[in-house]
Amino acid sequence: MPDDGYSLREVQRMLGVSRSVVEKLIAAGFVSPRGDRQDWRFTFQDIVMLRTAQALRVAGVSPLKIVRALDHLRKSWGHEGSLTGVRIAAVGDRVAVRDEANRQWDAETGQLLLDFDPKRALGNVASIEAPRAERAREEAVELFRQARAVEDDDLDAAEAAYRKALERAPDFTNASLNLGGILVDSERFDDAIAVYRDALHYQSNDPVLLFNIGVALEDSGRFREALRSYELCIEHASDFADAHFNAARIHEELGEPTKAIRHFNAYRLLQRNQ
Repeated sequence: MPDDGYSLREVQRMLGVSRSVVEKLIAAGFVSPRGDRQDWRFTFQDIVMLRTAQALRVAGVSPLKIVRALDHLRKSWGHEGSLTGVRIAAVGDRVAVRDEANRQWDAETGQLLLDFDPKRALGNVASIEAPRAERAREEAVELFRQARAVEDDDLDAAEAAYRKALERAPDFTNASLNLGGILVDSERFDDAIAVYRDALHYQSNDPVLLFNIGVALEDSGRFREALRSYELCIEHASDFADAHFNAARIHEELGEPTKAIRHFNAYRLLQRNQ
């Protein structure tokens, strides 16, 4: 991570959401970035918390309950680098945590929850992994920071560091997204797609990963495959405006104007509502 933190643009890239969505999550109290509104700077922990909050909102949990639950988890496991291991879920209108022993805990109260099948959220919150796994996770976070710090100047070193981070924590989605971005920029599309699809094993149907697979397929000229990936993204996140826009362009390119208009209209509506 850069010494002064991540910019809003970098946060949007990692989360796959618009500026207005990030601003709403900040206004709801999920994170408090440093700096003024024109130059917010976010920590890695901020990104994890924002991703988690957005996932829970999509799952239908109220903002107040999300704030309370994440605040409780932050106080319990809030040291930097430890907020990326434990699965969280929306259980009705509550937030639950699943630990290594497959026990379910109410994130607000710490109460043990029994006999339910939670709808998993898109992100993770806290780590209560075994010490060896925890060390691997912390090493992965440090490698991620190193990669991010050199990405603008040395892509080979950044790629190597992202790959090492994923060796230590294969479910580290942000490392997969950044590594895939480097591979796409260097026109190694199949390699990028492989990285994104590996990440889907840990974040099944993650719309940001599906969107990025679509971009890599589109850039490599596989328009029908790209279109399917954008459609999958929209199935799991109907408000993903850029997926609608890209799907509209491909339908237009393929001579399917009716379908293109439908996606363009959805894109314009989402833009107006931001």
